[in-house]
Order: sequence, then structure tokens, then C-alpha cells
Amino acid sequence: MALVEIPDLKTLKEMEGQSLPPGQWLTVTQEMINDFAQATQDFQWLHVDAEKAATHSPFKKTIAHGFMSVALLSKLLTDVLRVKSATMGINYGLNKVRFPAAVLVDSDIRLLVKISTVEAYAERGVKITWQCQVEIKGHGKPACVAEFLSLMFEP
Repeated sequence: MALVEIPDLKTLKEMEGQSLPPGQWLTVTQEMINDFAQATQDFQWLHVDAEKAATHSPFKKTIAHGFMSVALLSKLLTDVLRVKSATMGINYGLNKVRFPAAVLVDSDIRLLVKISTVEAYAERGVKITWQCQVEIKGHGKPACVAEFLSLMFEP
């Protein structure tokens, strides 16, 4: 269930410029990393070979793919905000993405997000620009910093 529930896109527009409460912590497991590797066909040992990572990696553990942090933005965002009237949401794109810190296996991450802009889009929709940071519990740098764009529509 989302931490913040609002009735409609009009209310979302009124929240432009505001930060939302931090999201719930999500543990990044080896199973999740392996599933992401399978889906993307990126089997670099740093992600999927715990024994080799323990010996050869500077992190001494496997790490999540950087793009896994981006892929989790939609899920992490739906844990923070729900617009009750919205019938559909679509990922629209990314403007700026950086991966300042690695997400080690079994790390906890959460989303810190600000609603940057909310613009009219098509007949019954809006385009939202979100300023996102994927925080790693106990780490000084975020896993991912991104300007994420999405669309939402009402009936």
C-alpha cells in the first residue's frame, strides 16, 4: 500500500515541487539479481558469481546491476504514491541517470522522490517529472540518481 494516497491528478498538480515521504525499505536479494541477469542476459560474474566476487571484487560480494536500480523505480514509486483516479501509468523515459554507489547483495534500498513538474498530456493525462534517489541503508551515497518521467491518465 502506498504511503501517500491522493484523489486525482488535479491534486497531484498541486503537489508540484514537493518531496514525498521516504519509501519502504526493499532488500535486494541474490535471487532478484539473478532474475534481472536472466531477463537482461547480463551474466557478468560481479553480479551472479558469489565465490568469484568474494575473491576478486573490491566489494567482496555480488552487486546488483546499475540498471536494476532504474528498473525498480516504478515499483518503488508505487510504494510511495497512489493516485486513486488514475487508471493507467506508463514509463515515459529518463533524462539524467547516474549510479554513484554499488548495491551489494542483501542491501536495503528505498526511494527518495520529489515531484518536479506535472504537465498536461493528451486528453486526460499528465506527464510527471520525478527527481529520484535510490538510497542504500547505511551508505553515504545513493545507488541511483535519476530524473524519471512517467505518464498518468484518468478516465
